[in-house]
Amino acid sequence: MTERRIRRIGVVGTGLIGASWTAFFLAKGLDVVASDPASGAGDRLNEFVASAWPALERIGLADGADRTRVRFVPTLEECVEDVDFVQESGPEREAIKRELYRRMDAVAPAEVILASSTSGFQPSLLQQSCRYPERILIGHPINPPHLVPLVEIVGGDATSQDAIDRATSFYRALGKVTIQVRKELIGHAVNRLQAALWREAYHLVDIGAVTVAEVDAAIAHGPGLRWALMGPMLLSHLGGGAGGMRHFLDHIGPLSETIWADLGQPKLTEELKRKLTDGVGEELAAIDPVAMMEERDRLLMDLLTAKARTKNLP
Repeated sequence: MTERRIRRIGVVGTGLIGASWTAFFLAKGLDVVASDPASGAGDRLNEFVASAWPALERIGLADGADRTRVRFVPTLEECVEDVDFVQESGPEREAIKRELYRRMDAVAPAEVILASSTSGFQPSLLQQSCRYPERILIGHPINPPHLVPLVEIVGGDATSQDAIDRATSFYRALGKVTIQVRKELIGHAVNRLQAALWREAYHLVDIGAVTVAEVDAAIAHGPGLRWALMGPMLLSHLGGGAGGMRHFLDHIGPLSETIWADLGQPKLTEELKRKLTDGVGEELAAIDPVAMMEERDRLLMDLLTAKARTKNLP
């Protein structure tokens, strides 16, 4: 497939994720053409970009970065007909997704990658009824994508290695950290890892072992601090001391297997939903949610800045 320099991005769907992607691309000095059928979507997009811009300025803008270099167009076809890369962030509904890809594929130049932000759908589903299925893949970000660097790349049955390589190069050139998920799975990799934690967290609340606030404290003030620096494999290795990963597996492995066998299998009953919802309400009773999100983003930027200066962390 012909190499194409990526300068103009088509952003399809400008809800929370699409708007965040738009701010990110603009901060990297790219042009954005955006489209969303929702009433008032263009105004909301501009408002989001304006609110995100101070954080992006603090992180550091690329040469030529300008938050006004976004053009909102009324139709999907206008959005993708003259761009170099498409980042789709439409609704997580199968019929809508499939129709979006049929229409985008019919208009976008054959060499333009169509990447989906979907957190659940598999790329082979999106490739159906498309003339150029080889250029369709998943580029799943972690919310908010204008701040969090990770992107999961997943190819489908018909996705070419060339498309995967070009998408990987594109995201990495913008400072993203990419992983390639080599099997099509429900939820890809990151959401499956998160779901495993949510499962046991909800179970512990359900059986009355801990409160919602205590679950959050257990992670935020415990292993979550280490997880922000390195992943579970390296932490296991460090936990093995001089013997490393093998020592950890030999000595902690049996306990891990015992715990795995005892993990809960909660069901999201109305009663459990009430416990979780009421628990979050109690946790936030004395907290300003807007200020909380602002502080979260500030601390996240501090962490990202500090990590960027390290030399011995992966």
